[in-house]
Amino acid sequence: MTAPSWRAEQGQSAVELVALLPLTLLVGLAVMAVLGTRSAAGEAAAAAHAGAMALIQDADAEEAARAALPARARRRAQIRVRGRRVTVTVRAALQPRFVARALAATASASAGLGASP
Repeated sequence: MTAPSWRAEQGQSAVELVALLPLTLLVGLAVMAVLGTRSAAGEAAAAAHAGAMALIQDADAEEAARAALPARARRRAQIRVRGRRVTVTVRAALQPRFVARALAATASASAGLGASP
């Protein structure tokens, strides 16, 4: 029996590297998606809170919520004001778009039951 040559081991390493590259890329993309979604959740929560505070102060809640969002997130946000509740949905900054829609974050804040006397 002859021992495997150094050249054969080098070829096997190259094959293993090529086989693991797609998996490494997939794991990297998944981590980026999770981080993007967490960022969107924080942006949505801050904007909903700002909108509720504006309602308490009898100001424009939608405008306040939009202003609380970072400029890059304003195009990806949907703001709804129903009564004393502000709901903000922010899509993650990911491509393709169907992934971003699936990983959208929604936050709501309430301004209470009514205006104080």
